[in-house]
Amino acid sequence: MKPENQKTIDEFLSHADEMGDDIIAETEEWLGVVPFIFTLMRERPEAFALSVLGDYHTARPASLDPKTAELVAIAAAAGAGADSCVWVHIGTALKEGATRDEILDAILIAGIIGKTRVLAPALRAFRDRLPETDSLSTSPKNRS
Repeated sequence: MKPENQKTIDEFLSHADEMGDDIIAETEEWLGVVPFIFTLMRERPEAFALSVLGDYHTARPASLDPKTAELVAIAAAAGAGADSCVWVHIGTALKEGATRDEILDAILIAGIIGKTRVLAPALRAFRDRLPETDSLSTSPKNRS
């Protein structure tokens, strides 16, 4: 790394501990809670500041309004199986003006897409292991 860039990073990280307090306060205001992972990560101020600031800025892009960003977060958390994150982001989405129907639809869409995690690799394996099977010959209208 160039020395001038390392100097910038070192300067930034010299404030990591004090930034951590602000990050925790901002997170609590934004989400209404401080995720437990933050309290543990906070024990390593430099890693915490670098990780959480990146997450915060990614989760609040200028191209999406806060409600839409929260609906995306709900769907992503649901797809990742992050139950606590789903719970937190539902609350934040409500705070940002999302309706019950919008939240439900985000979860349902995540479920539709999420099932491909099971179906796509399993059906590829099925197709590859059973290449002689003609999918058209197994449809009800083509059976004799």
